[in-house]
Amino acid sequence: MMYTGSCHCGGIRFEVDGDLDGAMACNCSICQRKGSLLWFVPRDRLRLLTPEDAAATYTFNRHAIRHRFCATCGIHPFGEGTDPEGQRMAAINVRCLDGVDLDALPVHRFDGRAL
Repeated sequence: MMYTGSCHCGGIRFEVDGDLDGAMACNCSICQRKGSLLWFVPRDRLRLLTPEDAAATYTFNRHAIRHRFCATCGIHPFGEGTDPEGQRMAAINVRCLDGVDLDALPVHRFDGRAL
């Protein structure tokens, strides 16, 4: 299924294709503060509808994940990294997707703080 999403101001808009059957809530230092619910998809399933440079980037710790956010409104619609097999992945913040019933999604808790 194709989903559309954006940051709050619309400066970052995107489409993502896949089966949204759940989300992950991570308690690491950044995810806990952002309150993101994450859905992981191969990076090529995420298509930006706005220019690449509309999304600012933040990295920390091992600099393995590029946390992408809007420099205007501050919302974090997705992140980018690689999975353990080296495949490029996107972590979509499902709170930024249009028309998704968050209460209907099963949420898996991940202890990112323990990593």
